[in-house]
Amino acid sequence: MNGTILAAGIAAKPNPAQCAQHIQLSVLMPCLNEAETLRLCIETARHTLQEHSVHGEVIVADNGSSDGCRDIAARMGARVVSVEQSGYGSALLGGIAAARGKYVVMGDADGSYDFSHIPRFLEKLDQGYDLVMGNRFKGGILPGAMPALHRYLGNPVLSAIGRLFFKSPVGDFHCGLRAFRREAILALDLKTTGMEFASEMVVKATLHGLRIAEVPTTLRPDGRSRPPHLRSWRDGWRHLRFMLLFCPRWLFLYPGLALMFVGLVLLAWLLPGLRAVGAVTLDVHTLLYATAAVLVGFQAVLFSVISKVFAMTAGLVPTTPRWRWLFRHVTLEAGLLVGGLLGSCLAVGVWGSGSFGPIEPATMLRLVVPSAGAIVLGCQVLLSSFFLSMLRLARR
Repeated sequence: MNGTILAAGIAAKPNPAQCAQHIQLSVLMPCLNEAETLRLCIETARHTLQEHSVHGEVIVADNGSSDGCRDIAARMGARVVSVEQSGYGSALLGGIAAARGKYVVMGDADGSYDFSHIPRFLEKLDQGYDLVMGNRFKGGILPGAMPALHRYLGNPVLSAIGRLFFKSPVGDFHCGLRAFRREAILALDLKTTGMEFASEMVVKATLHGLRIAEVPTTLRPDGRSRPPHLRSWRDGWRHLRFMLLFCPRWLFLYPGLALMFVGLVLLAWLLPGLRAVGAVTLDVHTLLYATAAVLVGFQAVLFSVISKVFAMTAGLVPTTPRWRWLFRHVTLEAGLLVGGLLGSCLAVGVWGSGSFGPIEPATMLRLVVPSAGAIVLGCQVLLSSFFLSMLRLARR
């Protein structure tokens, strides 16, 4: 995935190790058949570096182009890195790994981003920020540069979800022009290979406490005559799916708690007897569905806990002080005790209320149904306790 270097860089021919020590900035362009616009992007980036006396390099991370992009980049003095695994994220991962600069500015090679804005990003990096995002909504989106679906629905909604889920300060999650401290981003161990790489970088940087800033930048219509690689609904769903997977609270916990609450309210309301709502009568059948809602909701809550523990065990997200406290005080034995009590006491109590004799279905279902639900909840707690203990063994 790291790629193979095919051409030399923009400066003479010194020792690569010496080069790496002196290069301040690597300008990284992921590329897949961008021959129509690549030359202008490289020219703008090189001119900006020279104009502002920045010792840097231009890297083209080629993802299997067949239109001569590699030759164009080499002639223009860029360093070409071949990345065999397809995907936007793969190209960027290969380019970041090959970069020699202390800082990296990444931007698409389709002519839609203005590489003359590099000094804005560099200034923030020099101030100590680890990730500097461009914001197209603050800098300006030229007519025809962004489809209305992306401008008014996709980008604002996904960015708002990202801010809600992760408390991120970023207003434009998917801006393709951004800069970062190379070592800080490598330490995040980014994984995704597709378009969702843009979200992964922001999400992990936020979760790991990196300093993040934004600068305004512009977006103009790209210069390609072919359709873009981006697929609106497919890639939008991949971004949303990634954020949901990295935030078990919104994927499992909150929906599970809501479902449990609705089920418990219905249970409490229907236990005394049947209820009439207008012409509709709710009886033990509704009680059964209410119990099912509690069970499904509780399972979702357990999934939230398991997902969070797995993510921390795998190093995908950092462990917070709250979870360290839980690891110390919530044990397998505690889970077994809760599960055993929950699953047996209510059931035995209901049976004992009838002197442990035959139970009349017509009158006793109101107690038997929630009792059976309590048994299932107890089993869920028991099994989940063992599974969480297995995950914690891996953690230790």
